Amino acid sequence: MADDLGYADLGSFGSKKIKTPNIDQLAREGTRYTQFYAGSPVCAPARCVLMTGLHAGHALIRSNSPKVGGQLEVFGEGSMRLSLTGKEATVASILKNGGYATGISGKWGIGEPNSNAQPTQMGFDEWLGYLNQNHAPYYFTDFLWRNEERQSIPENENGNREVYSNDLMRDFAIDFIQDHRSEPFFLYLPFTIPHSHMEVPSLDEYADKDWPEDAKIYAAMVSRLDSYVGNIVDELERLGIADNTAVFFTSDNGPVNNDRTVFFDSAAGKRGTKGTVYEGGLSVPLIVKWPGVVSKGDTDDTPWMFVDVFPTFIDMAGESYSGNLDGVSLLPTILGENQDLSDRFLYWEFPRDRLWQAGRLGNWKGVRHGMDQPLELYDLQKDPFETNDISKNHSGIVKDFERRFEEEHEPSPHWPVN
Repeated sequence: MADDLGYADLGSFGSKKIKTPNIDQLAREGTRYTQFYAGSPVCAPARCVLMTGLHAGHALIRSNSPKVGGQLEVFGEGSMRLSLTGKEATVASILKNGGYATGISGKWGIGEPNSNAQPTQMGFDEWLGYLNQNHAPYYFTDFLWRNEERQSIPENENGNREVYSNDLMRDFAIDFIQDHRSEPFFLYLPFTIPHSHMEVPSLDEYADKDWPEDAKIYAAMVSRLDSYVGNIVDELERLGIADNTAVFFTSDNGPVNNDRTVFFDSAAGKRGTKGTVYEGGLSVPLIVKWPGVVSKGDTDDTPWMFVDVFPTFIDMAGESYSGNLDGVSLLPTILGENQDLSDRFLYWEFPRDRLWQAGRLGNWKGVRHGMDQPLELYDLQKDPFETNDISKNHSGIVKDFERRFEEEHEPSPHWPVN
């Protein structure tokens, strides 16, 4: 999983400027899901939805910082952070109970160092990375967290810049795969690029481009991430386990709204960017390669989202879970079987100055910027860029969305709605 990667930053999803040959090869050997969505338009709640299978109207973490409560973060700008309680089931904890070795490297973002919700407390056997999202953009940091201990990076101490943190995450992945190649494993790699800050060891093929400097760095970060994907897939092949391993690639939310993402058209012309509940903030690429199971080079436009990953992975592993989940297993769709999802309602919310809500039912998309505000309605089949609000022509559908919005929102003491 990339961090702030736009829908169209990959060659296989339309990029004409950024080179991603390894991820594009995944797409040729697997299936592209073109209407897949993040769980939230920003970091922490998106990761919470992914891990717990609860949408943002039910999940504990609904934005990066709570309005009420939380704890002062250990690293960074002194923001308040809300951690999971440590009692939640995660996709990792269920797979671990089912006999899977579980590993994670990258950005956790849903449990501070002094919480009960660090990765090794939430179902992961092994962990290396950043706990806090404000720490995560410092790619030449002088420490990461290894399991529950702070691990120094001496090469980066005193302002030195020798070790790029995401290289260490790639190395963790290779080691984990080697160590567990003879048993079932679940490896979650939430890399922290191309999130700002704009830092990369080398511009490589982009050094001589007549582009803005930030654009060159951004492209080099995406291509570096692409190289990690190639390293990991090559290792699966070398060990002879590629044919028995499913690989998923996605991003945590839409791209940031800035000059470089405009330069690359990272949101593919979709309305909105990171931090909004329009398509540009929520739509993310998804590629699934599962040899002998998923069709090669196909495209699937089934709408689904992060909340479905938990039940899908559990279903893939032949496990079961009796707790509450907001998602459904998309395994039949992945297997190419008929799965009727026509009545499926996808839901998002994001607390800002008011509670922003969005939902999708079939081709209908509803957006509301406050529970006391009018609902906007779009037909995504005819209007994928959400330019024409047709709510006045479909009062019955508007009322249905308003009812669903009320039902899906569970009040939170940490983000009270006035």
